[in-house]
Amino acid sequence: MDIRPDYANVKKGDELVKVDPDEVQIGDIIVIKAGEKIPLDGKVIEGSSMIDTSALTGESVPREVEVGSDILSGCININGVITAEVTKEFGESTVSKILDLVENASSKKSNSEQFITKFARYYTPVVVIIAVFLAIIPPLVIDGATFSDWIYRALAFLVVSCPCALVISIPLSFFGGIGGASKKGVLVKGSNYLEALAETEIVVFDKTGTLTKGVFNVQEIHPEGVSKEELLELTAHAESYSNHPISLSLKRAYSKEIDNGRISDVEEISGHGVIATVDGKKVMAGNIKLMKMMDIPYFKGELIGTIVHVAVNNKYIGYIVIADEVKEDSAQAIKELKAANIKQTVMLTGDNKSIGSKVAKELGLDKVYAELLPADKVEKLEEIFLQKSKKGKLAFVGDGINDAPVLARADIGIAMGGLGSDAAIEAADVVIMTDEPSKIATTMKISKKTLKIAHQNIVFAIGIKIIVLILSAFGITTMWAAIFADVGVTIIAVLNAFRALNVKNL
Repeated sequence: MDIRPDYANVKKGDELVKVDPDEVQIGDIIVIKAGEKIPLDGKVIEGSSMIDTSALTGESVPREVEVGSDILSGCININGVITAEVTKEFGESTVSKILDLVENASSKKSNSEQFITKFARYYTPVVVIIAVFLAIIPPLVIDGATFSDWIYRALAFLVVSCPCALVISIPLSFFGGIGGASKKGVLVKGSNYLEALAETEIVVFDKTGTLTKGVFNVQEIHPEGVSKEELLELTAHAESYSNHPISLSLKRAYSKEIDNGRISDVEEISGHGVIATVDGKKVMAGNIKLMKMMDIPYFKGELIGTIVHVAVNNKYIGYIVIADEVKEDSAQAIKELKAANIKQTVMLTGDNKSIGSKVAKELGLDKVYAELLPADKVEKLEEIFLQKSKKGKLAFVGDGINDAPVLARADIGIAMGGLGSDAAIEAADVVIMTDEPSKIATTMKISKKTLKIAHQNIVFAIGIKIIVLILSAFGITTMWAAIFADVGVTIIAVLNAFRALNVKNL
């Protein structure tokens, strides 16, 4: 609900009127001031600004908009004032669609009834009826048969048939599995999700904040005619007055204290970069547009990431590459999932194709779909659903508000809980509190181990009970054997279920 806009500034003549976004019509002119949420989808007709699209795309670097650019509701206007013409009513806008997707996606989930629930539904009445027949019919039909003997047999039969071993040990196996997962920093919201993890065939990932850290840092420094240290020092000082994520990453990389006495005449050109005087030198740091505007020849090779080109006194001195960092264990996570027989690993991202492809190649993912909005992600997920088998499950791993609809739609939604948004954690079925993707494979191992223990208990309990039930019906066993088949089997099954808590070597 955080992304839902509270109001829209509608321009009526020379006045601005605050109205509910629901009341705004297509074609109305709205004004979005710095710091405000964009209330409806529209097209910019006046002004330029940087907008924070992270709520929709998950990408941390703001996007520049100018006259003619499309803007989407749910984004935040960072610095300039923009005037836009509304192109969609609130009910059809991007933010409204996201909220609707979250509300309705979970209704598409199919919750398979567990075996024990089905089994108990028929098992209990059947054994009670058999016990009644066993007590009454043989003495009436068989010569020499006594009621006392057959009632004893029927009671022994009833004691054996008590489903305690199943009713206690099976849920306990799953609780053990959930407890074991929580020891590893993974919260599973129900035994049905733990069970589903063992049947996962396809794992779909978001990129930013899931496979990558979601924090933009300086990755490469390429100087021309100066040292790396000097290039970074001049750029960090020139950018020191800006709170733009790119500027912050440059200051982080410089890591020393900025001396403001060395800086003067700072001019921030929206959508281009910064021009400042540092130590009496005119430093220009920004994108290609700034270099073109100042008519400075720059490096034109194909680069992946956000590039800051730098010139001093109109002479080009190099460029700095700023990009999102891949998490340390992301490659290991993909490797482990493939070793666990996951048929397909896919990445869905709102980032551009070149960055998406680079990350996918680096991590060894099977497929990548880039430049997707939240609604596109759900659409793409529906396509991927068709590629799994009938019994197979699809898991989606994400962390942002924009991932909430997809997390809710997937068979198993896995959220990064450490830095993930509340919306993602709420929509997910499994939450990884440590933000480590490698924990997905670990949780799948826990899931398979838990299912194995549950199946052992089912086979053991039912097997022993059937044998002793038959022997009780024929009067071969005593009440002691019946008690062992009930209480004894329950204790053994419960002790076996405790093994699910042991996750040390997984």
